[in-house]
Amino acid sequence: MPFPDEPAGAPAAVNAAYHSVSDVLAYLAGEWAVDRTARDLAGNAEGRFTGTTVFTRLDDDPGGGLLHHESGTFVWRGTPRPAERTLRFLPGQEPGTARVTFADGRPFHDLDLRTGRHTADHPCALDLYRGEFEVYDEERWRIRWRVAGPAKDLILTTAYTRR
Repeated sequence: MPFPDEPAGAPAAVNAAYHSVSDVLAYLAGEWAVDRTARDLAGNAEGRFTGTTVFTRLDDDPGGGLLHHESGTFVWRGTPRPAERTLRFLPGQEPGTARVTFADGRPFHDLDLRTGRHTADHPCALDLYRGEFEVYDEERWRIRWRVAGPAKDLILTTAYTRR
């Protein structure tokens, strides 16, 4: 049974066979279509982001890191707005893994997809972001962030499809 906030066309999470990724940076490199739902559980509102994420080699990282640039349209309460964000995916401590940072270098989370699944936590003030990463095959992966705390009560589900 898929999550109730599953983007259209995303694979079901239950009993899914996960695809192991020996090198997360090599896997992510390139362009991905993005479909994200954002559910505010406290306010009973839902939004949707559609766009593109491009992972390109970082010029200033000899270790082979990637620049993640996401751009598209976010519709919240019927109002569309342009949206974008930039992250850095750097080689992790173990071969094939990554450290994810914000564009300004602040740490975000680690990423290890060698089993095809990974859970990461990111404390943000008094709120906690818990991300569940799942790889389905060479062309599809998903992140489900559960954000809980005094300021936020959200579920963010993002399906990625290789372009």
